[in-house]
Amino acid sequence: MDLDYIKAQLPYSSPFLFVDELIFADENGISGTYTFKEDLDFYKGHFKNNPVTPGVILTETMAQIGMVCLGIYLLDKDLNKEFTKDTLIAFTSADIQFIKPVYPNEKVTVISKKIFFRFGKLKCDVSMKNEAGQEVCKGTIAGMITTKL
Repeated sequence: MDLDYIKAQLPYSSPFLFVDELIFADENGISGTYTFKEDLDFYKGHFKNNPVTPGVILTETMAQIGMVCLGIYLLDKDLNKEFTKDTLIAFTSADIQFIKPVYPNEKVTVISKKIFFRFGKLKCDVSMKNEAGQEVCKGTIAGMITTKL
């Protein structure tokens, strides 16, 4: 499957799209990148005079690349279903450890490994690394893929 196709199916747009590029995808995992540009609104108040990317945004970035993009890939590959406007993705849980701060203008890489995908539920081990290859956060993310009733 074309990685640009996966990105085009994402149900997000700026300023809430945290996927720049997808690097790799197969039935066992996915990886992609995002650069946190310094003009993003949340940097104005988190933290004053020393901006740091909020953990909730790091978690969202890992979920978008590591769960949603992988879910789109698996939906097509495993279930032979297309991602449509009637497809819904619901974030159900996350257990994330934050190890290092991520600053404005840092590019991160998200690596996700599927734990399981069954009955529309996807659970993944996800890690995020900075450009130096240092792990900045890691954990487990899960969600549900379903269609509108």
